[in-house]
Amino acid sequence: MADQRAQRDTEFQAFITASWSRLTRTAFLLAGETHAAEDLAQSTLERAYVAWGRVRSADDRHAYVRRILLNEHARRFRRRPREHLVTAVPESAGPDHYGRLDERAALLAALATLPPRQRQAVVLRYWEDLSETRTAEAMGCSVGTVKSQTAKGIARLRASSVLLDLTTTVGGGK
Repeated sequence: MADQRAQRDTEFQAFITASWSRLTRTAFLLAGETHAAEDLAQSTLERAYVAWGRVRSADDRHAYVRRILLNEHARRFRRRPREHLVTAVPESAGPDHYGRLDERAALLAALATLPPRQRQAVVLRYWEDLSETRTAEAMGCSVGTVKSQTAKGIARLRASSVLLDLTTTVGGGK
């Protein structure tokens, strides 16, 4: 029994080590703030540890944990309906080039304008690079809902004055 627990803990620790930075980056894009993202990732891993038997036997452990992350984010949003995306870069994201900081800040400000489901769809499709089917599985909805939420989110991002200002500046129009 003790050997099984030690093996389980070792497996789980290896999983955390391999997936922590990816998990916190996704959590950052959903929660919008470094500390909230780390808290969200930690809560996700607590739930994953409790369900490790199911996670371990899943076809894709990262997808299973990503689903836990989305559910935990949704729970928090229901309890605390306001989220504020800030422009601070998470430390786990690695070094940024100075020229890209304005772009990142503009993107985060634009993401802050999206409702949670649209933000989830956009983050999973374009940050996590998931297919529509995998995104639907992660969000617990139909592929049609993913297409709809993604299209609405992208349209809203394209219409964002913050991003329009950035593209005009970068493109040399100003």
